[in-house]
Amino acid sequence: MKKVFTTGQVAKICKVAPRTVSKWFDSGRLKGYRIPGSQDRRIPREQLIRFLKEHGMPLGELEEEEWHKVLLIGTERLFNDRIKELLPENDDYKFELADSGFQAGILASSFHPDTIIIDLGLGRAESIQIVSNLRKDEAFATTLIVGLASEDEAAPEQLHQYGFNDVFKKPFDVALLGEKIKSIADAKRED
Repeated sequence: MKKVFTTGQVAKICKVAPRTVSKWFDSGRLKGYRIPGSQDRRIPREQLIRFLKEHGMPLGELEEEEWHKVLLIGTERLFNDRIKELLPENDDYKFELADSGFQAGILASSFHPDTIIIDLGLGRAESIQIVSNLRKDEAFATTLIVGLASEDEAAPEQLHQYGFNDVFKKPFDVALLGEKIKSIADAKRED
């Protein structure tokens, strides 16, 4: 994730001429700084996003980076509806659904989720295999992976050894899971 942009890069994102970006900068509308000893300008990412939002401009390629992406694997419709209600898409959350391990692998690679929620009702062995495969890929090293275990899961804490970060045993309050995801998303946005 790029932290600082040149005026040329901002121009490309905004689909305007570099001179226009320079004018925004020089007038103080777009905050940034000059490289000491030169006329080169640099715009920090958070200032660019703030500027674009204030002026109702599309975030373009920055938009996807702002989303907290959640991949739901084998989850029930009632759960999906509730988690989407708690983490609305208009609050920068995006969701994808997978019904099988195969589909989960494809979506994980293309969607690049920040959080993955797997219902072990999909099949305990298949769920563990999905997590094992994801954890072998460095791209998913920091991804939060949450398991949803059935009431009769004998030792849900043992699922941590397979790569799950957390396990919620049914029945549970979906709002607690929503709060956990929200706090992680907020921390990511502050980085």
